[in-house]
Amino acid sequence: MNWIDWLVMLATLIGIAAFGIWKTRHINSSETHMRGSDDLNWMVIGFNIMATQASAITFLSLPGQAYEDGMRFVQFYFGLPLAMIFLSIFVIPYFYKLKIYTAYEYLETRFGLNTRVFTALLFLIQRGFSTGLSFFAPSIVMSQLLGWSLNFTILFIGGLILAYTYIGGYKAVSYTQTLQFTVIWLGLFLAAGIVFYQLPADVHFVDAVNIAGKMGKINLVDFKFDLSNRYNIWSGVIGGAFLAISYFGTDQSQVARYLGGKSLTEGRLGLMLNGLIKVPMQFIILGVGVLVFVFYLFNQAPLHFNANNVSRLGESAAEQYKVLETQQGMVFEQRRNAVHDLMLAMRNGDAQKTKQAQTEVQTLHATELQLREDARTLIKDHVPDASTKDTDYVFISYVLQYMPIGVIGLLLAMILAAACSSGASAINALATTTVIDIYQRLYKPSASDQHYLKMSKLFVVVWSLISLAFAFSAQLFDNLIQAVNIIGSIFYGVILGVFLAAFFQPKVKGRAAFLAAILTQIIVIAVYVMSEYKMDLNLLGWVIPVRVAYLWLNLIGCLLVMGIAAVLQGVMPERGKEGVM
Repeated sequence: MNWIDWLVMLATLIGIAAFGIWKTRHINSSETHMRGSDDLNWMVIGFNIMATQASAITFLSLPGQAYEDGMRFVQFYFGLPLAMIFLSIFVIPYFYKLKIYTAYEYLETRFGLNTRVFTALLFLIQRGFSTGLSFFAPSIVMSQLLGWSLNFTILFIGGLILAYTYIGGYKAVSYTQTLQFTVIWLGLFLAAGIVFYQLPADVHFVDAVNIAGKMGKINLVDFKFDLSNRYNIWSGVIGGAFLAISYFGTDQSQVARYLGGKSLTEGRLGLMLNGLIKVPMQFIILGVGVLVFVFYLFNQAPLHFNANNVSRLGESAAEQYKVLETQQGMVFEQRRNAVHDLMLAMRNGDAQKTKQAQTEVQTLHATELQLREDARTLIKDHVPDASTKDTDYVFISYVLQYMPIGVIGLLLAMILAAACSSGASAINALATTTVIDIYQRLYKPSASDQHYLKMSKLFVVVWSLISLAFAFSAQLFDNLIQAVNIIGSIFYGVILGVFLAAFFQPKVKGRAAFLAAILTQIIVIAVYVMSEYKMDLNLLGWVIPVRVAYLWLNLIGCLLVMGIAAVLQGVMPERGKEGVM
């Protein structure tokens, strides 16, 4: 890190934060702190929605995901545009009509207090955990950058986000997210351009794409239907659509973005802007990861991307690691020559030589992957508490080693700006939901406005501390972007099912919906655990292997809530009026 990088990074982050604090320095009401002033236009809403979702995890983990597994993860977002259309037609009008603070207020009008509180609690649990992961992701950057311990870095980042959110609330989040999103896009295009520029002079863009394709990295669409496959077009369009409907339609961190619009039309247009831009944005981020992969075909990559793990090896283990690095160097030279032969064969249209060169490249690449696995095993044997999965370190390792002075600072500012944006928005939503759906509704229904403002700020502190506690457990996950989506899939399907039952099942009443939500949540958790540990279900001697990719949990949870609620409503007598449509 050159001093110029420090200047660029700190000036960007502090400047944005200072702008948000200055613009909101006179906030003195609970409504403005929790909900804003209903004055956002559609473009600001769209940018805020995307900035809320695009956390630091996106820019740290997603390029590494593409580096390791190719671009098939983009299928996860194929259902997003459909979800935005559905929400704009069926969901947002209800929220605007009722002029609610949180999405869960609506559920009380349909199903009663129990269902409102239960769904709010599900949101608080999953969003609190996910926010902890968003604290952890930028901490990876800072711990590598400054050499601090990871836990201390988590506390540092969490404290920064706490101060930002505590002072500005909703309005500060809205003011700053447009600036943060501008930095994100600038950094994203700059990163893509520089990675391509740093490829060898004789490697053209078409060559890079063709090489990546031969290495299995341009795997954009998989039409094979397989419930156990996490990423194919069916899980992306169907499971991804249900996840997006639940996330953007029932997660308060997103609902709050478009509820702050000037009108229903502004909210709808903001969502549609997100639907149009989000998929290309994720495509570019994954594309950067693929370009980094191609770059490392011509430039030797670290044997293990997490430099902190390597630095912790003892003397004898360090010697063994150097032996593995030497072997990797020899394999790299052979593979680089084979990649060059592959590129020339593809240019000349020689199918036979292309196939031969491709086989050689893939064989040598498999050898390097085995050396990487040997390095992970070595680290695990000598540093038992180390997390050896280094996918999330791929992009930041490349940035710190190869990016020009000044650009490093901007890209780090991009990552940390995304962390501030998503973290502040989530903490604000957690605090608002706690105050409105739990504290005010159950304990203090008629306190003064200043009291609720005080409690809003108090719960900002409480949820920041809870999210920090979750952050310390983030090292248990192999890949952060998957961890966030897995957590969401476990809870979002149930929440969405309750909302869809409220919208489209007028005969279903409160008790049926409440019991259906509880039963379904238990079933979804059981299905996930059994799938994760490859367990079988034994039903009267009939053994059923449970292998369900996590994206399908959104569809399963949603349909089960609606189905069980309909059945329960048919067998349970009504007990008075539990809500009105």
